[in-house]
Amino acid sequence: MRRLTRTVAAAALATALALVGGCSSDSDSSDGGSGNGGALEKVTYLTSFGNFGRDSYAWVAKDKGFFKEAGFDVDIKPGQGTGSVIQTITGGQADFGPIDLTGGILQLGNGDAKDFVAVAAIQQRTMAAIVSVEGKNIATPKDLEGKKLADTPTSVVRNLFPTYARLAGIDGSKVTWVNGDAQGLIGLLAAGSVDGIGQFVVGQPTVETVAKKKPVVLPYSNVMQDLYGNALITSSKIAKEKPEMVKKFTAALLKGLEYALEHPDEAGEILKKNVPAAIPAAASAELKLMAAYVRSSNSGTAIGTLDSGRVAKSIALLQGAGALKQNLTPDQIINFDLAPKA
Repeated sequence: MRRLTRTVAAAALATALALVGGCSSDSDSSDGGSGNGGALEKVTYLTSFGNFGRDSYAWVAKDKGFFKEAGFDVDIKPGQGTGSVIQTITGGQADFGPIDLTGGILQLGNGDAKDFVAVAAIQQRTMAAIVSVEGKNIATPKDLEGKKLADTPTSVVRNLFPTYARLAGIDGSKVTWVNGDAQGLIGLLAAGSVDGIGQFVVGQPTVETVAKKKPVVLPYSNVMQDLYGNALITSSKIAKEKPEMVKKFTAALLKGLEYALEHPDEAGEILKKNVPAAIPAAASAELKLMAAYVRSSNSGTAIGTLDSGRVAKSIALLQGAGALKQNLTPDQIINFDLAPKA
């Protein structure tokens, strides 16, 4: 994959590092009525990883009144990666949130999580990557040997790395991982404390803004082409007991996603309004990069679709790499009755 870069407005390091801190307003800015004609249903939504531009579509759905029109009062909170989002939702502290679908398969297939289902795709192919900067002598996957990388413990990039390493010809035992949190990863890279970080490919504009160096990106999709990116999940309990509510929420969120991709600059400003430390130009650049991942030849024109055959291929790839302890079928992780149809 050719390296994607975007030039974004320069911003102070302290401001950029605070990007993921955010808050939720008490109500949508739209004055539209609720979709059920009565009181709005309160929903807690987690972003996938902080409050970067790639997750701004949830704020768009809230700000433009899409959630309210569907009957929801949504509290948006910053997530901390796949494992953490799953734990928070299955623990009952949140209702919905996006996870990396491959990370979800790993969690379920290795007995690390249960009682959740995916109900829509956010990206049709994985955006997981190792991101470094020029001057670290990293140009190929093999160059990661002997290097220090940082990520959150529950991030899909980190948990999928052993599989990526096998397929990319890396001796994973020669790569050192250290813990970081969503707020601090790019700062660690900018400060030179680590050689690379777990990140999505669309994070390049923010990395460049903070580190003031050109990013070097090693996308996982170069060696694992069938994998989906993020998928919206909910608990198995909610999916079973409130299927219509799940469908309505999913439709409103995907409406926000489509609007954000069509109006990335406006979406960046909406994120800034709700998360004061956000950098609108970086957020907009992330969305522009993400657009190619949300739709693909596999999904046709509909946003959010999930294909059983592709999910089965992903499971088979992970099984072949020895990354799963138990066999899975696509319908164990996807509720196809609730997912959008192609």
